[in-house]
Amino acid sequence: MQAEDKNSGGTTKSGYRIRIRIRIHAHALTHIRLQTEKSLQTQTIDIFLFLFKLSLSMESLSSSLYLNQPLIPPHPCPVKWRSSGSVLLLGFSSPCLKTPPFLRKGIIKASVAVEQQTQKTKTAVIRIGTRGSPLALAQAYETRDKLIALHSELAEEGAIQIVIIKTTGDKILSQPLADIGGKGLFTKEIDEALINGDIDIAVHSMKDVPTYLPEKTILPCNLQREDVRDAFISLSAASLAVLPDGSTVGTASLRRKSQLLHKYPSLNVLENFRGNVQTRLRKLNEGVVQATLLALAGLKRLSMTEHVASILSIDEMLPAVAQGAIGIACRSNDDNMANYIASMNHEETRLAVACERAFLETLDGSCRTPIAGYAYKDEDGNCIFKGLVASPDGAHVLETSRKGLYAHEDMVMMGKDAGKELLTKAGPGFFGF
Repeated sequence: MQAEDKNSGGTTKSGYRIRIRIRIHAHALTHIRLQTEKSLQTQTIDIFLFLFKLSLSMESLSSSLYLNQPLIPPHPCPVKWRSSGSVLLLGFSSPCLKTPPFLRKGIIKASVAVEQQTQKTKTAVIRIGTRGSPLALAQAYETRDKLIALHSELAEEGAIQIVIIKTTGDKILSQPLADIGGKGLFTKEIDEALINGDIDIAVHSMKDVPTYLPEKTILPCNLQREDVRDAFISLSAASLAVLPDGSTVGTASLRRKSQLLHKYPSLNVLENFRGNVQTRLRKLNEGVVQATLLALAGLKRLSMTEHVASILSIDEMLPAVAQGAIGIACRSNDDNMANYIASMNHEETRLAVACERAFLETLDGSCRTPIAGYAYKDEDGNCIFKGLVASPDGAHVLETSRKGLYAHEDMVMMGKDAGKELLTKAGPGFFGF
C-alpha cells in the first residue's frame, strides 16, 4: 500500500488537491473518483467502479471505503481502507471549509457497476421496445450489440434495457392475420409505447411495418439486411418439387400461399399456421402439416438453419416487401436517439427497403393482399426491382421488373411506377374484394 499527497499548485488558502493511491491485490480493480466543487459550495461524489476477475462473479461484489479522518489542508490525509479489492482514488479536492457531513461520518459505500468504460457522471439509458418472441428478442439484442460496439458509453451494465411489449398480432392467435384485419398488427402497441415515452427506440421487422408511420415518430435506420429468401422445411421431402400431391403445407402468409398454389396446384395449404418459429416447427413435428415455409433470415438470426431442407430461389418464391430487414424507430423530436440509431444504418438496405415500400404503398397492400417485392444491387451497381401481385388462390399472378440507378429518388420512383403498372394490369376486382 502506498499513499501520496500533493499541493494543488499554489492554492494553499483556497484549497488543496490530494492524490491517494492504494493497491490491494485481491483479484479485483475498482476505480473511484471523488470530487468536491468549492465554487458551488457543494460536495459531489462520483463513484465509478470497474471490477474484473476471470473466475469471479462481477455482479455479486460491492466495496466500502472507510475514511477515518476529515481531509483538512494542508496536512497529509491518512486513509484506512477495508475491502476485498484494489482501489484507485484520483484527484480528490477539498476547499477550506468545514468538513462535509459525509466525510465526518467517515464512511462511503459504493455499489459495483460492472463493465464501466467511462468516467461520466450519469448513466446513459436507452430503452428498446420489442415484441417478446424469440426472433423479435434476437433482433433487439442484435440492435443492442451494435449500439454498444459503436458507442462505448452504452457498454455499462444497465445502459441499455430491453422492454417487451405484447402486440395485437401476438394476442390473437386463433384467427388468420387476414381475418383480423387492419394494419400494424405487430407494431401498433410498440409505437404507442414509443410515443408515450415508455421506450426510447422501437425495433421492428420491416415487413410488419405499415407503409405510413405514426405521427411523432421517424424510422431513420435499417440494419444490414439478412438473406431475403424463403426456406422449405419438411421431415419427408427435400424440396417443394418432390412433395407428394395432396401434401399439406402450413403457412399464414397469403404471399407464400398464392405463389405456392400457382406453381404447385396439387398441394394443399393450411392457412392459419401461426405462431413463432418454434411453435410452427413443433406443429410440423407433430404431423399437423407435411411441410412449411419460413423466412431464412429469421432462422439464421435464431441459429436454427439445421431445420432447412432446401432454400427457395427468388424466381421460385419472391420474398415479402422488406423481408430480412430490421427497422429502428424513435420519436421525431428526440435528436439524441435519432443520432444513436442513425449510426447503425446500412444505406444499401435502407434504399432497397424504400423502393419496395413505395411499390407496396402504391398498391395499398394489406394482409389480405398477396404482394411480393424485392430490390437489390446488381454487379454493375444498378438497382434491380422485381414485383408481384396475385389472387389469393394463386390462379392469377402478375409480375413486373425495373432497372435503374441505385439512388433514393430513382428507386422510390421505380417502386411507384411498378405498382401503378400492376394496378392497371390487375383491374377492378382482381383481389376478390
